[in-house]
Amino acid sequence: MSDGPRATGDVAIRVRGLVKRFGSQTIFDGLALDVHAGEVLGLVGASGQGKSVLLRTLAGLEPYEAGQIAFGAGARGDGTAAPTALGILFQDGALFGALTVLENIEVPLREQSNLPPSLRRDLAMMKLRLVGLPDDAAHKPPSALSGGMRKRAGLARALALDPRILFLDEPTAGLDPISAASFDDLIVTLQRALGLTVFMVTHDLDTLFAACNRAAVLADGRIVRDGAPAALRAAPGHAWVESYFCGARAARLQGVGEVAA
Repeated sequence: MSDGPRATGDVAIRVRGLVKRFGSQTIFDGLALDVHAGEVLGLVGASGQGKSVLLRTLAGLEPYEAGQIAFGAGARGDGTAAPTALGILFQDGALFGALTVLENIEVPLREQSNLPPSLRRDLAMMKLRLVGLPDDAAHKPPSALSGGMRKRAGLARALALDPRILFLDEPTAGLDPISAASFDDLIVTLQRALGLTVFMVTHDLDTLFAACNRAAVLADGRIVRDGAPAALRAAPGHAWVESYFCGARAARLQGVGEVAA
């Protein structure tokens, strides 16, 4: 993809000294990371390293033992962690099976606004169309949609409250290659149109090269490397990074769908 997202250079999320444990198991040990405003950051790492746990921790869904997570003004170092609007797409979509697609998209609007029902429905329809779903999907149950359409419905719900930061947990997992590529294109299009900062957990090299300005590698409880995917391939600096970014598949992808930082 030649016309990808553009980062502004400001820091949208700043993480310093993050410590997270489950019982006696340490998941993060002094983790540090900056997520730049306007970028699509792909978090990668081996299975079991805690990628989804980090996403949930940054989004406020998991407690942590030590360290600092700051957004907005606080992320620029003035000591104030300003509240910011967040949207989250979980790996399985996490749609409510007893609700229609439109009712699912309305959930954040119903819970966090005092909008009248008619306006709430209109806004939910706008989000449904924004992610490329047809109008006739609105009144279907999630079980009547394909996997790709359910992901889009979950994305529409994540965008319901016009967040500035969007968290995506394995957004293309379980999708066929055509649907996955289409979703990658959608992420980049929405990021550019809405000025989003995107923090994405992924294992998919195609997504990294097609949609991400930067990749951050989680290993041994810390971010061990970060940079543009092509830069990590050129200078891996870590055994796992080398095995992931320097294999045959990454070689085929280099220079194809790579986005500019």
